[in-house]
Amino acid sequence: MSICAYLVIALKEAMRNLTKTMNALSDETRLRILRVLLEKECCVCEIMQALDISQSRASRNLGILREAGLLRARRDGAWIVYSVDKEGMQEYLSDMVKAIRKALEGNQVVALDLERLKTAVRVGPSRVNH
Repeated sequence: MSICAYLVIALKEAMRNLTKTMNALSDETRLRILRVLLEKECCVCEIMQALDISQSRASRNLGILREAGLLRARRDGAWIVYSVDKEGMQEYLSDMVKAIRKALEGNQVVALDLERLKTAVRVGPSRVNH
């Protein structure tokens, strides 16, 4: 395969990644989740409580954000905790995350999410309300 062909493949891959990221950021719930995770790392149950959403909705949207390269996940005992992958993301993603944080300043829905986050607790799977 020629160098030109490799370049075309790389450019197409970069475009797919950008499209995936833009799609991930085109949803209000995912923007709210991202903003909460900028405050602190959280498990699914904490995201559920902060945003007042179901487990399936929280999990699905966390997966989309992670697949887009915005989040990382790590195991902490019984929980998988998510955080914004500030070190691992590409520079343009970091700039987008900063812009989102700024754009959401003063947003009342986000303010309520952040207020609920203060009292969110990690609970076992059998105690989470779906």
